[in-house]
Amino acid sequence: MDNYAIADNFALLSKLMDIHGENSFKAKSFASAAFTIEKLPAQLKETPRDQIFKIKGIGDSTGKAIVEMLDTQQFGLLDHYIQITPPGILEIMKIKGLGPKKIATIWKELEVESMGELLYACNENRLLLLKGFGQKTQDSVKQNIEFYLSNKHRFLFAEVAQTGNELEKQLKGIFDPAPVSTTGAFRRNAVIIDEIEFLIAATPESIQQQLSLLPGFKLTSAADHNAVWSYEEKYKIVTHACTVEAFPAQLFLTTGAAAFIDKFNAAGGNAAIDGAHSEEEIFSRADMAFIPPCLREGINEIEQARGRNLPSLIQPGDIKGIIHSHSQWSDGLYTLEEMAVAAQKQGFEYLVISDHSRSAFYANGLDADRVLAQQSQVDELNAKMAPFRIFKSIESDILNDGSLDYPDEILATFDLVIASVHSNLKMTEEKAMARLMKAIENPYTTILGHMTGRLLLSRNGYPVDHKAIIDACAANQVVIELNAHPRRLDIDWTWLHYAIEKNVLISIDPDAHSVEGFSDIYYGTLAAQKGGITRTNNLSSFTVDQLNAYLLERKKRKNLIS
Repeated sequence: MDNYAIADNFALLSKLMDIHGENSFKAKSFASAAFTIEKLPAQLKETPRDQIFKIKGIGDSTGKAIVEMLDTQQFGLLDHYIQITPPGILEIMKIKGLGPKKIATIWKELEVESMGELLYACNENRLLLLKGFGQKTQDSVKQNIEFYLSNKHRFLFAEVAQTGNELEKQLKGIFDPAPVSTTGAFRRNAVIIDEIEFLIAATPESIQQQLSLLPGFKLTSAADHNAVWSYEEKYKIVTHACTVEAFPAQLFLTTGAAAFIDKFNAAGGNAAIDGAHSEEEIFSRADMAFIPPCLREGINEIEQARGRNLPSLIQPGDIKGIIHSHSQWSDGLYTLEEMAVAAQKQGFEYLVISDHSRSAFYANGLDADRVLAQQSQVDELNAKMAPFRIFKSIESDILNDGSLDYPDEILATFDLVIASVHSNLKMTEEKAMARLMKAIENPYTTILGHMTGRLLLSRNGYPVDHKAIIDACAANQVVIELNAHPRRLDIDWTWLHYAIEKNVLISIDPDAHSVEGFSDIYYGTLAAQKGGITRTNNLSSFTVDQLNAYLLERKKRKNLIS
């Protein structure tokens, strides 16, 4: 059991104790321990048991609970509270905007014990009868419930990638030598996955017989050559049956989005499908270059393929450095040196350290004195680690009026500035645009961070005019971040084509708060591929010398240096 799992258990226990009206001091002690554990640089499972009790923020009861989890993989106290809590209340805890105290009030006073009951109560204005609840609260709860329900049983690609790939390998072993492949949105590396699809060159009867024997599979419906399965009571699996001879054609037809297939047929490609021995042959017959599955969305890839000018898509290995990372100076898990050494060992040429700015008090943001102290450490590490380089940066909050978080004399000390919105996210488009445009026009803004503030399947971003923002970034030579965290992937890939058209650089950045976070570059790269990004369009594909030259030239153009 790793630190995150232990911290999650403590956080859940604290909330359940609050819901049940237990001693608030004891509940807070578990919440505090969860916060402490998330920030630990070392894994508790690798820490001697007696040393666990010496960690600041870990008391006797929390220490014993940690040892119990490490030794037994169980947590009896948490199990007890889960058993005495209705399952529907546990689900309601997932709704944003409802803390333990409000949930307890809803449960005890309205006798609501499920999500459906809560939504009905909102529709009947029953929350307005409760102390501490007003119209705005009720409206917010209703909106958040509807958002949650609409996204239930949907997954980030990163959450299902391993499952899909492992199942594909398993099915290939079962049906060998018949061909098997993932298909549909999963094969296109879609950002959100509703179902994992497989094409299998076997009869529907054979597929149903074989999959029914596999652990975790339960048939939910079947029609003609398709079947729908529940896997591990969590994932929706769809299987398509075909003959071996028809496999290439069916793989082509089931992979492409509807818009892609329509455009392909409209371009006269439908005659090229039947009887083809491979997807490559289908494109060749249609007088097109081969279109990778990730691009088959029906945007402009058909025209590019006919003109033989498809982009050479960026690959994970094209990323030369880590741009946008956090250390223990703000809210990262590792020291600056540990982050830099790890990046160097993984073959990267540089690290852009961009801890949070002073207004981000919740993330231990850096005031001016701490900025200068960190920059002094950067100088020391650069002298020791050359030719690897740490670039001095900051993730500056974009304040309510659109200004950045420091005066110009502090902003001038950074090699580059990432400007992001972190607070007051509930904005109208007019407010959001005014705030973002002012930040983009600030000469010190080098990169616009996670443009909409969205958290996929958790929070809609604030509304923006994407075209206007991209146009402004083009006019002000501001790079747009493609935040590679699987829950952000912001800017959305569908707008990358327009950014390319306007010659705006993209930067695939992991927003890494730990060494492990570097690996998110992979998912950012997959999203960038869907938008047609090449390594020349991407700032984090610049070598250390190229990035340094770019930043200096930009500062000269902005009259920030002579």
